[in-house]
Amino acid sequence: MAVYRGKYQLEGLSKISPEMEKDLDQAYDICMSYRGMFPCEMCGRCCHQPNIIIRPEEVDRVASAAGTDLYTFMTRYVYQTSDGRILVNKKENGPCPFLGEDRRCTIWKDRPEICDDFPYLVSKFMSRVYLALVNPEADVVKLLDYMDRDWPCTREILSTIAGKVEEGRRERAARLGGAP
Repeated sequence: MAVYRGKYQLEGLSKISPEMEKDLDQAYDICMSYRGMFPCEMCGRCCHQPNIIIRPEEVDRVASAAGTDLYTFMTRYVYQTSDGRILVNKKENGPCPFLGEDRRCTIWKDRPEICDDFPYLVSKFMSRVYLALVNPEADVVKLLDYMDRDWPCTREILSTIAGKVEEGRRERAARLGGAP
């Protein structure tokens, strides 16, 4: 399986061609442009998402931030999937156990990277932006129909992404020496 930027797993691919990497870099840049546009409003909705992943290199830091020893952390707060991922152990449809009653993250400073990246730099968003860039017929807003329009961050993304992708398509066409 190919891995982009050391953390984005591209299932079904054994390697990334140089041209594909340029397109992925362009999709990454579009997604990254959202990161600084508006700060987190602390609505707590993302803390209810499934599959909150903690990378192995983050476990010690997050356990320490949670104020617990590693054994308790690994047996109470997370579980490991058959494919080796470490996921936050949430009650069915419940929030992350580190979400406080005030809708604030109790481990904010040391939260997992996926929490810091959400929703701008997660694989699902990036992959759909990539698909829209390389396929001029694709409707990026339709590709992002999984996003909840009630969320402040995703509402902003959905209202501006078509223009950013169109600009990206023009840049890509210029890079490839053709029309979009």
